[in-house]
Amino acid sequence: MTMSLPRQAAPPDEPPPRPTEDRRHRNRRRTLTLLIIVLLIGVPAGYLVISANQSRNSGKDKEAKYAATGLTATYPSKVQQRLYQVPMPHPADRVASYETNNWKTSRLYVRFRTTQPGLETFLNAMGVNRSDLKKGTVTVGARDRKVTGWTFTSAGPWWGLHHAQKNPAPTQDVVVNLSNPVLPMVYVVSRTVP
Repeated sequence: MTMSLPRQAAPPDEPPPRPTEDRRHRNRRRTLTLLIIVLLIGVPAGYLVISANQSRNSGKDKEAKYAATGLTATYPSKVQQRLYQVPMPHPADRVASYETNNWKTSRLYVRFRTTQPGLETFLNAMGVNRSDLKKGTVTVGARDRKVTGWTFTSAGPWWGLHHAQKNPAPTQDVVVNLSNPVLPMVYVVSRTVP
């Protein structure tokens, strides 16, 4: 018995030789490849860096806001104005506010300067009248003065009122400095009990 070996296929034909690439085409291809790599890696990396910086800055802003100990030159938010029933009049400048919260009482401290009509509008929106202000009365207590740094010792005349309301409505103490009767300075402490 003779054994026959399997027949091997003929080797495939060699592929035709590639034309040699000239230097200009090779450089152009490499440049294009490098540009694609930079775009695929660099753009997302740049976006991540920018996003991280914005996130970090936002966190710093929030940290500063909530770490504030005393009045800051900001309007109270619309929610604070509604909750504490301290409607900001227009016009108002030299505005500063500060909110404190604990398990027993929440307080909003607000200071602003307005006009005579602005003062009337503010008091009416609170549910009181200009006639409720008593001359020579400072209704903001020592504890609240310590928190805000308000002294009420400069030239007056000082006018004040205490606006007590049934819970859950806030109770407000208002002091007005009328040393400049055209532009009165208003100080408000509004308290709510949870």
